[in-house]
Amino acid sequence: MSETPSETTGGTPGTLDELARRAGKWLSLSAAAPERHTAAVVADRFDRITWRDTYEQSAALRELAEELNERYDHTSGRTREDAHGRPSARPHDLTTDLLTDVFLAAYKVNPRLRERAEMDPSRLVNHQVITSLVESPEFAGLRRETAGDPYAAAMAVLAQATALRRMLEATRGAQDKAEQAKQSQQNAERAATAVAEALQQAAEETAEPGEPGEPGEDGAVPPPAAAEAVQHTIEAAEASEAAAEQAAQGAAQALAAAAPGIRVAARNAVSKAAEGARAEAALMRAWGVGPGELERMPFGQRARLAERLRTSRLAEWAELIGRFRQMADGERARKVENATGELVGVTLGNDLSRVIPSELANLGLPALRAVFAARYAAGELMLYDSQGEQTTGRGAIIACVDTSHSMYEAGPGGITREAWAKACALALLDQARHAGRDFVGILFSAADKLKVFRFPADGPADVAHVLDFAETFLGGGTSYQRPLSAAGALLEEEFNDAARMRGDIVMLTDDDCGVTEEWMRGWNDAKHRLGFRVFGVAIGAPRVAETDSVLDALCDNLRAIEDLTDVHAAADLFRVI
Repeated sequence: MSETPSETTGGTPGTLDELARRAGKWLSLSAAAPERHTAAVVADRFDRITWRDTYEQSAALRELAEELNERYDHTSGRTREDAHGRPSARPHDLTTDLLTDVFLAAYKVNPRLRERAEMDPSRLVNHQVITSLVESPEFAGLRRETAGDPYAAAMAVLAQATALRRMLEATRGAQDKAEQAKQSQQNAERAATAVAEALQQAAEETAEPGEPGEPGEDGAVPPPAAAEAVQHTIEAAEASEAAAEQAAQGAAQALAAAAPGIRVAARNAVSKAAEGARAEAALMRAWGVGPGELERMPFGQRARLAERLRTSRLAEWAELIGRFRQMADGERARKVENATGELVGVTLGNDLSRVIPSELANLGLPALRAVFAARYAAGELMLYDSQGEQTTGRGAIIACVDTSHSMYEAGPGGITREAWAKACALALLDQARHAGRDFVGILFSAADKLKVFRFPADGPADVAHVLDFAETFLGGGTSYQRPLSAAGALLEEEFNDAARMRGDIVMLTDDDCGVTEEWMRGWNDAKHRLGFRVFGVAIGAPRVAETDSVLDALCDNLRAIEDLTDVHAAADLFRVI
């Protein structure tokens, strides 16, 4: 079939069929423009809900988004349009989309990134940033702390804020090129739409009554003006396509030039975020806040707790508390109750497992069997005597912590006597929770200064209450009688209410002070009646642990702690309590 003159010379096609063939490319672009995404991380509806809820709860995230929008949004002050000339996304969506992607990359268990070809051209910088974050070697370590945890993922975003500012600053030029590519693409899509509309108009004018042929039929000739209109829109579409390709190439080159810097900044950002996430997780663990409790905690409450732990003097104690808890866990694992222990002599009793051989020999003589039975009934058989672990208590564990002025003195490593005492007390709180026993913390100093913190075994230990116990410092002098009397009264109350005996009192102090004889008699009577034990820990004051001290007279078990960096000096407490 020979070509028509219009096709060979490049003039205006003469028939509607020729116009349709030439416009075919633009018709297909207009009918099925590929979907372009503004989010680099693939997310479902629930992921987006999680981000929205977290964003609404976090004032820091909103402030960061507003700051980035004002400083780095290249579309501020002008309205973007879609392919049909209608306003598209809000001007501030660019940086908000970036924060969303950073959050979801940290939050999702298996984050998946879209292909670059799927992205809206204006979001190619975002895609490069997120790709660099996800591909950094440190990203896996960050996600171990943040995956599935909206709060931790939000904190990771905030930890990367400085690096995000640096990356956005360094990619201003690339983002400008990307915006130009976006605008050129929209112009090309509008031009393709114009071709389709012009061809449709030409077809309608060709099919007017009285005109030969039907729309699209070979040989049907549209009016010259309509044919020229189609030709002009095709030429405009071709020019727009060329401009779009050139803009896309320029954007790709600018982004390629910025990519190395983005990768370096992204790696530093992820490293900093991972370090911060690990530090906060360790801080929470040190204070006994488990992952399950954190997940149930409202966002605002968790943020306030983290801020309190980071900024108060409690943060300085985290390592010491963590070491105490680890040591106590280890002692619980190896603790043996009712052990026979080391032989120290012979005693009388009716424990057949410890009868000495000469007593057992009497069973071999018929005439002496009755004597053996009588002595067994009277508890007068000769037995091996041993010394070993005692049976642990069943009543409350009460830690009496001295908070007088001298306890604020620092020892080796900057650790104060107060910090050591309270770290030990918090480990005793763990011990009580593990054994299903009540725990009471009594803070004392002078006779008129006392504060009691109760942690019943039948309820969770409120974190805020634990922190209040740890932070409270009374100051002043030292008095033994009031805190010990309060401890005895609590054990008396427990005995009367629940018939529980054998509580344990641990006295943590750095000073020795006198008690009256009358009080001492009452104390010994209560101790005998209720069956409780008293353990003493002289912190940084060896003289307090001497055999002629008041503390030694009050305690069944007393030790001196000189090295405040040594948590194992109290290890035997956790074997027998």
